[in-house]
Amino acid sequence: MADLLKKLNRNPFTGWLVRALGLPNPVDLARHGGSYEAQPLKGRRALLCRSPEGYAAGQLACALAADGAAVIHALPQAANEKIDIVVMDATGCTTPGQMRALYDAFHPVMPRIARNGRVLITAPDLAEAADAVAAATARGVEGFCRSLGKELGRKGITANLAYVQREAADRLDGLIHFFCGKQAAYVSGQAVTVTMQVKAPNAVLFAPMLPGKVALVTGAARGIGLATAERLAQEGATVICADVPAASRELDALCSRIGGMPLELDIAAQDAAGQLAALLVERFGGVDIVVHNAGITRDKTLGKMDGGAWDAVLNVNFAAIAAIDRALLSGRVLRDEGRIVCLSSISGVAGNFGQTNYAATKAALIGYVAALAPAVAARGITVNAVAPGFIETAMVAKMPFMTRELGRRLNSVQQGGLPRDVAELITFLCTPGAHGITGNTIRVCGQGLIGA
Repeated sequence: MADLLKKLNRNPFTGWLVRALGLPNPVDLARHGGSYEAQPLKGRRALLCRSPEGYAAGQLACALAADGAAVIHALPQAANEKIDIVVMDATGCTTPGQMRALYDAFHPVMPRIARNGRVLITAPDLAEAADAVAAATARGVEGFCRSLGKELGRKGITANLAYVQREAADRLDGLIHFFCGKQAAYVSGQAVTVTMQVKAPNAVLFAPMLPGKVALVTGAARGIGLATAERLAQEGATVICADVPAASRELDALCSRIGGMPLELDIAAQDAAGQLAALLVERFGGVDIVVHNAGITRDKTLGKMDGGAWDAVLNVNFAAIAAIDRALLSGRVLRDEGRIVCLSSISGVAGNFGQTNYAATKAALIGYVAALAPAVAARGITVNAVAPGFIETAMVAKMPFMTRELGRRLNSVQQGGLPRDVAELITFLCTPGAHGITGNTIRVCGQGLIGA
C-alpha cells in the first residue's frame, strides 16, 4: 500500500509544502527481499565499542567479522566517513559510574551513523546481577538503548539490546546476523535475553537456514501468515499452510508458489489438535516449526460485547493454541530442537479500546511463552512471541484515512511496517542461530510510541 506522505515528500511540486508544514519525511527503509546470505554485512563498516570489564566483545568481534563486516575499534578521523553498524559491549556496566562508557561511546558517533544503520548493545543479564545496584544499572542500559532508538529512528536506524548471560556470550552470532542486518528494518527499541537455558543445536546453519525442516503456519492464507509461509519456504523449509476452508483458494495459490501443503482446518474445532497431530506424523513424521498466527477479532466495548464474541476470540486466539501445543508436545510430534512462535500484539502489551477479549488473549500469549519455555528447554525447543504493531495489511487499507495516517506516524521510523517485516523476525526465531532466545516477546513496530 502506497504511503501518501512519502509520495508528497518526494514530489518536487509538493515536497516544499510538506516540509513547510513540518510533516514527517519518512526514510525509505533498507529491506532485503531474498533469503539469508552467508555474509550479510559484507562491505559494511562496524564500530565495536566496549565498556571496561565487558565479557562479550570478543565474541561480538568474531561474529561481525564472520558476517563480512569490516570491524574497527575507533572512529575514523575524517568527519565525512560514515559508520554502518555500531555494536557496544556494555556487559561491564554494573555501577552508575560505569554507565559513562555509554556516553563516551555514542556521543561522538551519533552524527556519523549512516542512514539505515544498525545499533546493537549487549548488557549483563539481570538474573546474574550481584546486587540491586548492578541490576538497576543493567536495566538503565535498556532505557538508554530505547531512547537512542527514538533519536535515530528518523534516519531509519534501529537500536536493540541483548541481556547476555556470561556463559551465553558464544550465542551471539545469530543476533549479529539478524539485528545488524537488513532483516531488522522494522524491529527497534527491543530487548531480548540470551541464556544457556536451551541446549545448543547440533548445527547452526546459514544460507539457507532451514533445509529439511517442516513448518506449520496457521492463518497462512493472507497477511502476516502468508508472508511467514513464503519466508520460511525461502529458507528451505517445507511449509504446511493451514487456514479455514473459506480461504481454500488463497491457500492453494500460496502453496502452488512455495511448494507447500494446503490444510483446510478450523483450529478451534473440538478435534482439531488431535487431527493435526495425526496428520503431521502420518505425512511428515513430525514437525520442526510451529507458527501460531491464526487469530480473529470481535471488537466491541465490554458493555456491548455479547458472550459469543468473547468466547470466539478466546477459543481461537488462546485455547486452540494451547490445545495444539499440548497435542504436539505430549506426543513428541514437535521434534527436538523445535521452534514455537506465537503471534501476540501491541494490544496485548498496552491494551486497546474495544478489544478486551482480543487484548486478553494476546497478553495471555506473552505469559504463555514465558511459562512454557523452561518446560521444553531440555529438548532444545525454544518458545517465543512476536508482537506486531502497525503493519500495512488489507485490514489497514480499509481504515479511515486519518486513523491510518496516525497509526503510521506513531513510531520512531514514522511509517507502517510490512507483513514481511514480521515474517523476518518470526523466521529468525525459527532458525538454529536463535537457540539462545526463549521465553521472549519481541515487538515488530518500528519502536511504536504505544506500549512498553
